[in-house]
Amino acid sequence: MIRMIYLFGVLVLTLSCTDNGEITNPTENEPMEELYEDTLRFASFNVSMSGNTEGQIAEQMENANQYTRYKRIAAIIQKVRPDVLVLMEFDFDSTGQSLKNFNEQLLNVAQAQDEAIDYPYMMQFTSNTGLNSGVDIDENNRIEVPGDAFGFGVFEGQYASAILSKYPFDDNNIRSFQKLLWTSMPDAELPINSDGSSYYSDEALEVFRVSSKNHVDLPIVLPNNKIIHALISHPTPPVFDGTEDRNGKRNHDEIKLWADYISYEAYLIDDNGNAGGLSNDASFIVFGDLNADPVDGDSHNNAVSQLLNHERVHQDVAKGSLIPSSNGGTEHNQSSGNQGDPAFDTSFFGLRVDYVLPSRDLKPIQSGVFWPSSSEDAYDLIKNGIASDHLLVWVDIKFD
Repeated sequence: MIRMIYLFGVLVLTLSCTDNGEITNPTENEPMEELYEDTLRFASFNVSMSGNTEGQIAEQMENANQYTRYKRIAAIIQKVRPDVLVLMEFDFDSTGQSLKNFNEQLLNVAQAQDEAIDYPYMMQFTSNTGLNSGVDIDENNRIEVPGDAFGFGVFEGQYASAILSKYPFDDNNIRSFQKLLWTSMPDAELPINSDGSSYYSDEALEVFRVSSKNHVDLPIVLPNNKIIHALISHPTPPVFDGTEDRNGKRNHDEIKLWADYISYEAYLIDDNGNAGGLSNDASFIVFGDLNADPVDGDSHNNAVSQLLNHERVHQDVAKGSLIPSSNGGTEHNQSSGNQGDPAFDTSFFGLRVDYVLPSRDLKPIQSGVFWPSSSEDAYDLIKNGIASDHLLVWVDIKFD
């Protein structure tokens, strides 16, 4: 059964340690281009708010305005002003207080000369990270996290996800796939050893889950009862493994899960026991740090192409004229040696890994990555990864 913290307008996520102090000499910034009438802005932001120990972020959020990095993150959000914002790497808090404090103490307070912003609806999601599987997955003769967790983490809910919204959620139709077994996926890219044997033991495969964190379909109720399904996930990075490429293959199949979901594959059984994927007439947006670049990086078998090339994904945003871009990415990653256009990068390590991918029935009109160049306003908020090593990605969608 799906287990999520949901308060009337409040839920929680968080990040790692930050320096104390005030934002010094914040850069003035012109308001972003005014949105067209009946247009909403959707965004994804890996805020890197994951603590080293359980409860660290929740404790910091009790006095959130003491932390300069968190104030910078809030200032970025206030400048972009998304109507719906998905946060990656915000530690799960079972009380729901951390996200509420983030909203009330930082977003509800003007930062860096920008207007305050409020999100009356919030939700955070449980995560497989740091959740002990009860099986010796790493075969070191001990059953302990992080090596034997369903997803890498030193405590349960580390690196979790959350959402902030100006519009309510359809609570009765939320679906999650936190418990879906990897072996239940047709044509799963299960890792194998050089001799052709399975990398994971039979005992491990009996419990091993596809999702390293969670895969959640959260319906959002927009004006005129328009429903947008927010498909939220944060696949594991395709690194930190060996020649078996276990993390690369898991990343591939975590992305495949959403590709199969929007293809209505019958094998998909959610945490409440309901089968099937998303109906063909449903509108959706895929949000998240997918840890996969379409050109560069260590992805297995061009993992993100499963979504970018999908017939139900809007191709202008996926691969065309509306790929989110920035001047800062070009400036920072121009000499990285990568083949992809650095304008499309969403991270300081030179890859496009963060996505907001609307379904093809929607009408995107503009997009961007909040990454000012050194000559542009607000550069001081993001320079050298001072707020996060990822940048906020946004897409504007017009509704008739």
